Amino acid sequence: MTQYLGIGIGAGLVSALLFGVLLKGTLLAFVLNLVSPLPILIVGLGWSHRAALAAAVTGSLALALAVSPSLGLGFAAYLALPAWWLAYLTLLGRQNSDGTTEWYPTGRLLGWVGTTAGAAVVAIALLSSSSYEAYETQMRQLAGNLIRVQMRDGSAPAPRTEKSEASEQGAETPSASPAEPADAKAKAELHAELAEAMGRLLPGIAATGLALLLVFYLWASARIVRLSGRLLRPWPDIPSTAMPRGMLGLLALAVGLTLAPGYLGVFGTALVGALCAVFALQGLAAFHDRSRGRPGRGALLFGLYLILFVTQGIALVALTLFGLADTALDRRRPRGGPAT
Repeated sequence: MTQYLGIGIGAGLVSALLFGVLLKGTLLAFVLNLVSPLPILIVGLGWSHRAALAAAVTGSLALALAVSPSLGLGFAAYLALPAWWLAYLTLLGRQNSDGTTEWYPTGRLLGWVGTTAGAAVVAIALLSSSSYEAYETQMRQLAGNLIRVQMRDGSAPAPRTEKSEASEQGAETPSASPAEPADAKAKAELHAELAEAMGRLLPGIAATGLALLLVFYLWASARIVRLSGRLLRPWPDIPSTAMPRGMLGLLALAVGLTLAPGYLGVFGTALVGALCAVFALQGLAAFHDRSRGRPGRGALLFGLYLILFVTQGIALVALTLFGLADTALDRRRPRGGPAT
């Protein structure tokens, strides 16, 4: 127990350092910040979930004392505690009557990744502002800034030249068109409507990204621990991952929650985004699973990932629908094929 505690404290300090360097604002600091949960997951998968909990608590306290309490709480809610929770579930198992261990299914683990990501995003929302009105204003302003940047990049004015300046000086200055104030007002109204709509979608977008990151963190840390020979459970057959059908009911509940007022609606939006992400990952796993043993499998997988890269994630919508259908129909081929 003392050994686990010491390893956990060390991992927590490393994780806090990687997270805290983001304050420097450099590209390297951003990259290091992205891998900050890995030490927590590595000690959790290689030693014990108790070590991961010690790391999560230590890292959060270190940031709270060294930087600010709000940063420590944000780190705990968004990354540290989710990392500990997923490490705990990964190592969850029970003994069968024949002496073998039945490990926590990867499909249920994937479902928990989505639920955890949605809860983490709404926790950050609550920490950012206890008043929903203030939070809504913050999201609207953030969305407005993003839209303004996109509009500026897409409709940048043409560069002025000496010839154009001379022609402007030689020509009469036209009077302001009566339609210009109306056009400006219409653009302002459109901008406000887009900002409000996007502000409502931002929790879902954030939860989608966090769910994908959590899956990557879990996979990468398990790979690292496996290379060291300390992984406490056998490597699972990832392509056969299939979430339980109850996740479809959870998604329906999340869609209903999006209509609720206040932070309950924020939680519903975040949960929908996170669950769509994990259903897309299940669709990807199902594609791997169903293509096993087929001729030209390598070319099929290469084409799939190329489409995902070229479309910048738009194909994730198709994968999400495939994952939903795979869960609802459960027509997978028999389990037990070779892992890939």
